[in-house]
Amino acid sequence: MIDNASVEQLKNNMDIVEIISNYIEVKKAGANFKANCPFHGEKTPSFVISPAKQIYHCFGCGVGGDSIKFVQEYEKLNYPEALEKIASMMNFSLAYTQGTSDNNEARRVLEQVQTWYAKNLDATPISLEYLRNRGITQQSIETFGIGYVGQSQELMNFLSANMLTIPKAEEAGVVAQRERGGFYARLTERITFPIYSTSGAIVGFGGRTITNHPAKYINSPQTKMFNKSRLLYGYSKAKESIYRNKKLIVCEGYLDVIMFHQAGFHEAVATLGTALTEEHLPILRKGEPHVILAYDGDKAGVAAALKAATMLTASGFDGSVVLFPDGQDPADMIALGQVQQVANLLRNGQALIPFVIEMMAKSYDLNNPREKEVAFASVKSYLDNLTPIIREAYIAHAATVLGVNVALFGGSVKLENTKARFEEVSRDDVGQLSIIKTLMDNEKLVNKVVNVIEPAMFGNYASLLESAINGEQNTNLTGLSLDESIKVMDEEELSRSLASYLFRYYSARLKSITTDGQMPLQQKSFLIRKIKMDILPRLRRGELVTYKF
Repeated sequence: MIDNASVEQLKNNMDIVEIISNYIEVKKAGANFKANCPFHGEKTPSFVISPAKQIYHCFGCGVGGDSIKFVQEYEKLNYPEALEKIASMMNFSLAYTQGTSDNNEARRVLEQVQTWYAKNLDATPISLEYLRNRGITQQSIETFGIGYVGQSQELMNFLSANMLTIPKAEEAGVVAQRERGGFYARLTERITFPIYSTSGAIVGFGGRTITNHPAKYINSPQTKMFNKSRLLYGYSKAKESIYRNKKLIVCEGYLDVIMFHQAGFHEAVATLGTALTEEHLPILRKGEPHVILAYDGDKAGVAAALKAATMLTASGFDGSVVLFPDGQDPADMIALGQVQQVANLLRNGQALIPFVIEMMAKSYDLNNPREKEVAFASVKSYLDNLTPIIREAYIAHAATVLGVNVALFGGSVKLENTKARFEEVSRDDVGQLSIIKTLMDNEKLVNKVVNVIEPAMFGNYASLLESAINGEQNTNLTGLSLDESIKVMDEEELSRSLASYLFRYYSARLKSITTDGQMPLQQKSFLIRKIKMDILPRLRRGELVTYKF
């Protein structure tokens, strides 16, 4: 049980606005804060938070309570679990009268494993050489706690020697269970990056392969403490500068963040292998900073910047976009001593709304009247989601970019044909479309897909996959890129999705081969045995395999 005195101490240190803003966007409204209620659908905020009374109340559905009650209802936790969740957010250590806290034990595992990872780095020349070649200094290695993990058994031995139990290590996301029994380390032969909550409590790890593993980066799985969609790498170290300078730099990876900080840009953070999503908005909103999207200038970077800028502006954020030129990323430029050039780029970024308008227009051939009409409808739809004053301010710019009369923006436009329709699709279709959209978002993953899948294997979406692989632009792909119901995956999720799709594909092939009366018996027996005994078991384990018939 949690000690009562510890609970009271925790309550005395709670800030209800800080806690609730970890989950939803809140805006100042006089002495209080307001938000759209997360417990019932509404468009006009009726959810009020009182910092003075440390309570919340929704005038729409009637829910109300304190910080603990909110976390209980939002996370579907019981009272002790909610206390532990809040304590984790606040980096507060609860005291217990009997036994120990599950979260405290899991965090103890993370802390000790992190210490061990950091010590391992010095004994791994290949990892140190990689970091040095990327321009990372010893001070940055220590500041960000960069480490190294070797073979799986080494971690298992460490856990045993330090009396860290396997169940708690599994709960912390450090180990996983094999299908056939036994446990293994989730990260092996990787440079490690500890990941912290906004309050500075360790919650998980990221790992970068040094053995050319197909998955270049892997993060901890989702746990009670770790949700990558609500975290930003480096935020706990950046937040003081973000609040002070009213600026936040979103970049693409661990090394970009580290190099930005190393060069004096202490407001840099990064998403954890995912695109920027609405779940990140509450943390981005803190301090009301100017948000700079600092992405690579390749096709994937532009697509990610467009998606993020569209979401941010629809949510009322102010900010700008910086696309790094000539295939360079910020880490490369800083490593080459081009710090002043990076500073100039950040200072002269393009405002979010003009960027969205111009990138949307570039997706179409404006010399083709039909495509121009679709482009106009897309841009108008985007502007119509902005506040009236902001919309009015950018209509002239949109009209100039599209080459249309300003008066057209005052009328109503049918939007039925502005994007390909993917609403009526099955679960399997969504998986295929997510694979295609991921390739559009990150061209570096194309080889991973083409190594195991040919367009012909994608059935109705064969031509769409082929267009994405070849980097082509067409109306269907543009429609897919604008369809928010189809998600972009990180590399780990893509691997799982590919394995799942291939399993279904080869299961269907097995069924068709079994019922094929024209196939020679010897060939049929071989293929049935090959699929049953080799391909499907390997796919079930998550291994990406393929076979040409």
